[in-house]
Amino acid sequence: MSKVIISCAVTGAVHTPTMSPHLPFTPDDIAAQAIEAAEAGAAILHLHARDPQTGKPTADPDVFMQFLPRIKQGTDAIVNITTGGGQGMSMDERLAAPLLASPELCSLNMGSMNFGMYPMLQRYPDFKYDWEAAHLEASRDWVFKNTFKDIEEILTRLGQDHGTKFEFECYDTAHLYTLAHFLDRKLVTPPLFVQSIFGILGGTGADTENLLHAKRIADKLFGDDYRWSVMAAGRHQLPFITMGALNGANVRVGLEDSLYAGKGRLARSNAEQVSLIRSILEPLSLDIATPAEARAILALKGGDNTNF
Repeated sequence: MSKVIISCAVTGAVHTPTMSPHLPFTPDDIAAQAIEAAEAGAAILHLHARDPQTGKPTADPDVFMQFLPRIKQGTDAIVNITTGGGQGMSMDERLAAPLLASPELCSLNMGSMNFGMYPMLQRYPDFKYDWEAAHLEASRDWVFKNTFKDIEEILTRLGQDHGTKFEFECYDTAHLYTLAHFLDRKLVTPPLFVQSIFGILGGTGADTENLLHAKRIADKLFGDDYRWSVMAAGRHQLPFITMGALNGANVRVGLEDSLYAGKGRLARSNAEQVSLIRSILEPLSLDIATPAEARAILALKGGDNTNF
């Protein structure tokens, strides 16, 4: 078994500032928490941007550039920039920062889907910022859009033109077949970095059978041409990624996916979650990959070949 790559999704576009005082949203906090997560053992840092004043998700490349150079200066971890962005963002908005930064790695959702965040409204009687409740409620009628045309555009403009590779986010086994379609067309090249995602309302549920089924289908479609990773939302995070690692997967933690570091206990930082999963995996004789090892495993272009 190769070494386990730990990804850390630092802030995302789902949780809101009211939900945790530890969710980073200023450039200072995003940079600091990303660097701390890398020091704790994360080889990949998955990054979104937030409005520095309110914490609302933003696609503004100027905001990204307030923390990307600092992260590069502070760590050799792989930077993975979102192409999914957040609710209501156009394709041009979603691609603005990645096209400017030309990172080694970007996330790429492999299909359109319902993406429901609105159940979280029931947990919080009041919100710190006006945008938060409206943002969650709007997801009741939100379809995250990534058509075949959208995916082709991202693969061409970022992949072919910039040499960026992708973390293929698969919320359903159908997304694995979509990825196989693009592999057949030679628009993607192995090794494929496949992220199986569980527990999002609108995607595959966090059931053991689904995790094992996702691996069976990926093995069938891609054989030795892919590297698997597992992430799960909320309370499913730690048990699911541990189960994934025991079945040969890499893992993803981070405050984008879960705000907690144990039952009823908010994680104080992204680094705490990274340290926690290390404390689980290393006693199981699973070695943790360094950024250099992760680059080799995923065949990335290297951190010096970026624009930040």
